[in-house]
Amino acid sequence: MTSSSPSSSAPPPTPVIEGMLRRRTTNGPFRPDPVSREHQHTLMRVAQAAPSHFNSQPWRFVLVENPQTIGRVAELAGQSMTELIEAGLFFERYRRYFRFSGAEMEEKRDGIHIDHLPGPLKPFTRQVFSDAGLKLMRQLGVPKKLGEDNRQLVAGSPLLLAALLDKTEYRPGELSGFYSVFGLGAAIENIWNAVGELGMGIQFVSTPAEIPRHWQEIQRLLAVPDDLELMALYRLGYLPADQSRPTIDWSSRHRKRLGQFVYRESCAAPEAESPAPQTSGHAQP
Repeated sequence: MTSSSPSSSAPPPTPVIEGMLRRRTTNGPFRPDPVSREHQHTLMRVAQAAPSHFNSQPWRFVLVENPQTIGRVAELAGQSMTELIEAGLFFERYRRYFRFSGAEMEEKRDGIHIDHLPGPLKPFTRQVFSDAGLKLMRQLGVPKKLGEDNRQLVAGSPLLLAALLDKTEYRPGELSGFYSVFGLGAAIENIWNAVGELGMGIQFVSTPAEIPRHWQEIQRLLAVPDDLELMALYRLGYLPADQSRPTIDWSSRHRKRLGQFVYRESCAAPEAESPAPQTSGHAQP
């Protein structure tokens, strides 16, 4: 009796895997429709399903729908963006991630491709984040424009999601601190993978966290108690049929090839992109 060998072709992706591979960040505006309570609770349940060390479930979430609160967070996000661009801090911190051509993006396969700029800046694409480029951006009022774009995006979001950690588990410098961050990351990734199935989008509202006094005000707005640590803030909503692009925008859909981030048996052997078909050693029936 002979046994058949494993198929040399991989099975088709399941809907879950296909959804994960389609995951995207939403840079544009959302529809104004409120996010249904059912969908909000679905996102919380998929977050709850994430793994955590000893099932500690260290995450806590705040769902924010109050227009006044969202409006104030939006103001802080816009102010933060303007301050970061004006001072050159944003580009100084993140310059290594910027790509300025499709060829560069294809070679590196990481970072973000700056492919959408205001007209006056297009001739200076590669110099746009240099000292001379920043001076030109200030003269053109780009920092304020970017700040206003950011404010409008957040202000037009029907739902904000604050992610926090329980400080009894989150102890920076100890393994429990790493385990807690790891668990929260898994919970957020579950949310990120689920929003697409609900016709929604999500984006990290990062700029207020870059300026301590703005981050502290957000903590006060959310009445964060001493035993919780505010870790991140996201905006969510339903996606419109057509999405406009911000003043300065980018594409980040490239991913590294397997051989650029995966190794076989040890760090000395990069993984081959297409493994050779495996056979059982038995004759085919």
